Amino acid sequence: MKSIVFICGAIAALAAPLAHAATSRQQQMMKLSPETRIEQRCDARAMGAVQREHKGFKPDEFVAYAFADPVLRGTRISAPGGAIRSSGKWYHLSYVCETNAEGLEVSSFTYQLGAEVPRGEWDAHFLVPR
Repeated sequence: MKSIVFICGAIAALAAPLAHAATSRQQQMMKLSPETRIEQRCDARAMGAVQREHKGFKPDEFVAYAFADPVLRGTRISAPGGAIRSSGKWYHLSYVCETNAEGLEVSSFTYQLGAEVPRGEWDAHFLVPR
């Protein structure tokens, strides 16, 4: 029985810093304007989705306004002209995302990963090399 208690205690001790980090991130997000919070949360979802669903992609930067301005209506944001960087290359990416009222949790998300952006177009669209 002691070993079970020790294991549970060890798991709780390991989980505590993660829970604190999540709370701290949430507190930092709440300092942002609601519009910025929604866009940041949805941008992060886009990067995570691409990394999970596209083998070999390791996104490290996303620009929601690269080819067209995002449109925010309430808690729903559409980013039709975004670009995502992976392995030093930029790719077109558009998404539609909706969050909860606080802008902290994504309630729906769809995206489309597009073609690689030619290097000659990077400067005009605020796309920087790694």
